[in-house]
Amino acid sequence: MHQQFQTLNSLLLAHQNFWRIEPFLHSEQSDFPWQKSHPELCLWLSSLSTQQIEHYKDHPEQLSDIVGQYLPDVLTLAQLCFLERSSLSGLELERGVDSGVPGRKLEQILAMGEIALQKHEGTEWLEWCSGKGFLGRILASQSKQNVTSFEFQQALCETGQQEADKHQLPMKFVQGDALADSSIKALNSAQHAVALHACGDLHVSLMKKGAACRVPAMTIAPCCYHLVQSDAYQPLSQAGKASHLHLSKSELRIPLQETVTGGQRVKRHRFEEMSFRLGFDLLLKGECGVEDYIPVPSIKKSQLSSGFTAFCLWAAEQKQIDLPTLDFDNYLQRGIKRYWQMERLSLVQQVFRRALELWLVLDKALYLHEQGYDVSLGEFCSRGVTPRNILIHASMRKAT
Repeated sequence: MHQQFQTLNSLLLAHQNFWRIEPFLHSEQSDFPWQKSHPELCLWLSSLSTQQIEHYKDHPEQLSDIVGQYLPDVLTLAQLCFLERSSLSGLELERGVDSGVPGRKLEQILAMGEIALQKHEGTEWLEWCSGKGFLGRILASQSKQNVTSFEFQQALCETGQQEADKHQLPMKFVQGDALADSSIKALNSAQHAVALHACGDLHVSLMKKGAACRVPAMTIAPCCYHLVQSDAYQPLSQAGKASHLHLSKSELRIPLQETVTGGQRVKRHRFEEMSFRLGFDLLLKGECGVEDYIPVPSIKKSQLSSGFTAFCLWAAEQKQIDLPTLDFDNYLQRGIKRYWQMERLSLVQQVFRRALELWLVLDKALYLHEQGYDVSLGEFCSRGVTPRNILIHASMRKAT
C-alpha cells in the first residue's frame, strides 16, 4: 500500500494541471488549458458530440483507454486503482428486518454487512453514524450480538430503537456527536466498528477513536471527503503528511462528481440548472459589467420548469441586481454551448477522480496500519450501486 500510495502521489503531482481545474469557470474559454502542450487531446475533445460526451461519462473504463492514448500515465493510474470486488453469496434475512430500506441502499447495506460478518472480530458491534440503524439490524439479526448504534439525530435514534425493539434485536441507540471528544464513550475494546458512508471528518473521527480504544476491527466505507472542518485536507499517515500534494476543500469534491444513481430525470435537472447558471453568468458579464463569477443560491428543482428567463429574474432578485431589457434566449443558447464545453473539460478531470479518491483512502489505510492494524482495501459493491464503493477493513494486528 505504501508503494501504491507513493506512485499515485507522484503521478497526481506530475499531472495536476489536468485535474486542478474548475470546469465551470474554465468553460467560458473556447480554448482548452492544454491547447499548446497537448493539441491532439484538445482536438479529440473538440470533436466529441454531446452523445459521445455522455457516453464517456457513463463508461469510465472506455474514457481512460482513449485519454490514455494522449496521456499514457492515465493507463497506469487505471491499473493502480484496480481493487478486487469482494465475493458475496448473499444473506438470508429474517422477515421484516429490511423494512423501510430503499432498494439501492439495501444493496449497499447487504454487501457491506456480509463482508463485515465474514471478517468479524470482537463480541459486539458499533454502528457509527447509524441513522435508523439499517446496517445494525442486519448485523444484529445475523450474529445475535449486541449492536450499539451511535447517531446524532435524536429522531432517528427513536425511530431506529422502535424498529429494533419490534424485531427483538439486541440493539441500543445512543445519541451523540461523532466529532465531540465525548463520543469515545460509545466505543469499547470488544467492538467491531462499522461505518457506511460516514462523511469526511465523521469517518476520520471513528478511525482515531477506534485506534485509541483498540477496537478489534473496523470496516469503513468513506464518503464526502470535502465535509471537513478545516480549509484543506489534513493527512493522517506519515506518508500523507510528507507528501507535497495538498488538497483544498473544493478539490476534495473532485472524486464525488461522478454520479450513476440518479437516472434520466436527475441528469435533465442537472443539464437545465447548469446551463441556466452558466448562461446567467454570461448575461451578467455581457449586460451588467460584472467581471467575476457571482455564485447564485441553490434553487428548487421544480423552479427550473419555469424556464431560463424566470431563473434569471429570480437569481437577479436574490443578488439584488437590476436587469436591463435583453435577449434571454441568446444567453440560454450560449449557456448550453458552455455547458458542453464544461463537460468536455470534466472528461479529462474525470480520469483522475478515482486516483484522487484512492490517494485519500490509502492515506487512511496507512494511518490505521501505523496504529497497529492489518488493513485491506476492496470494492464491496458495483459502481452502479454506488460510486463510493471502496471498503477499508482493519483488523487488530496479532502479537507475534
